[in-house]
Amino acid sequence: MRQLVSEFRRRAEESDFVAVIDDSGEHTARDLLARATRLAESLGGGAGTVLLQADNSWRTVAASLAVGMNGGVLAVVNRHTTAAEFAAAFEDIRPDAVVAEPSALAEWSVPAAGGFWDGWGVWSDDGPRGVSRWSGGSLIGLTSGSTGRPKGVVQSEDALRYACSRTIAVNGLSQGDAVAALVPLSSTAAYCFGVFMALTLAGPLVLWSRWDPATALTRMAATQVRWTMCVPTMALQLGATAAGSRALQGVRSMTVGGGPMDVGALARAEESLGTRILRVFGMSECLGHTSPSPEEPVEIRLGRDGRPFPGTELRMVGPDGRQVPRGEVGRAQVRGPSLFLGYAHEGRPEPPALTADGFFPTGDLMMVNDDGTVSVMGREKDVIIRGGRNIDVTEVERAVATHPGVWQVCVVPVPDEILGERVAALVTLTDGDGIGLDEITRHLRSVGLSKTKWPELVFAVDALPQTTVGKISRAGARDLARDLLARLPGPAGKAEA
Repeated sequence: MRQLVSEFRRRAEESDFVAVIDDSGEHTARDLLARATRLAESLGGGAGTVLLQADNSWRTVAASLAVGMNGGVLAVVNRHTTAAEFAAAFEDIRPDAVVAEPSALAEWSVPAAGGFWDGWGVWSDDGPRGVSRWSGGSLIGLTSGSTGRPKGVVQSEDALRYACSRTIAVNGLSQGDAVAALVPLSSTAAYCFGVFMALTLAGPLVLWSRWDPATALTRMAATQVRWTMCVPTMALQLGATAAGSRALQGVRSMTVGGGPMDVGALARAEESLGTRILRVFGMSECLGHTSPSPEEPVEIRLGRDGRPFPGTELRMVGPDGRQVPRGEVGRAQVRGPSLFLGYAHEGRPEPPALTADGFFPTGDLMMVNDDGTVSVMGREKDVIIRGGRNIDVTEVERAVATHPGVWQVCVVPVPDEILGERVAALVTLTDGDGIGLDEITRHLRSVGLSKTKWPELVFAVDALPQTTVGKISRAGARDLARDLLARLPGPAGKAEA
């Protein structure tokens, strides 16, 4: 990130400005550069790969500047990463240095720190350094794979710059605009659209050490935030907390992606907040590659998943690999400037498995609409197999979510000795009134969902399990549903005929 740091330094020399606002207060660009210089010196100088405990404070921004000063590669990891997950990431990335809280270094069994930086430990390897092994990569963010082992997604500075520049253009942002980072900065997308975005705009990055909707609303309004990215759960919680106050009417738009979304719930949230929500699609492997614009109508902004960024190609193919026509669901494949370099493996990027013409299969089921917008229909693997019949959980979730009393829903399988799997729905409610299986099945009949896809179990819960970045955790939801099923006094009820 040497180029970005050079641009940021030049702007700071021309005129100092507030670059970070976090729980400890305001931090100017020149102050961050001074702190970054001290860390760069602690790292011993020279280009290298630095594994950073990324938190939502000035530290992550200053550490990014320090790595950029040295021409290094930054890898980000969450404080909640387990020792086993860290060990796997360390093996794949093989960093030259680790920067983290002393307690984290101890928990992750990192050797005693050879230096300190404002109370944090800095461990450095004495061996030779170099970043050519990353083939132009500048950022490595961890994402969980289907096996549960964290995968290090390697992205180039050009990819980050492209994703940010297109997002800036779509949302009509300007130099100096404040952006808020609600999602933990330890993911590739959160880092790109938080730290990299703010450094590009040379405006304040507004941060919180922990997620709290009330605190977020107050700080975003006070600091005149113009844009933010978050997951659907956060958008809905902000909307509920705002209670119709339109507290974020100064925010030009909010980009929302990364989980199941209901048009009605999002519309209520944006009306309550006083801003506009843009429903988007993207992934760590191909950053933020679709978006609507704030000027488009609600049915486009909230009912679909945007249009591909200029320069990004998105196509849907059938089982035979041939492209399907518009209006038909297919398996999504993408290529473009924000496509990743590969997954970190043994200290270098392992090239992604692409098609012969360079497209990356995303694992999603999508459809291109007549106007060029896309609709995400679910994941290829998000199916429940009940008695040999495949049931698309996204289709069921969308139908259940149209019930006026349902706030959020997650449909998961529970084991069954005869059928193999049965369908269970975890729901949170809009007003706390109980909604059971009979009510849900009556509603699904009224909206025309095939009876073969109805849930056989409905559990009303206070909150759906979430990942560390605020997305609904399907693994956690499956565990919760199985636990709730085990607590039932007798055989689980069946749906009404």
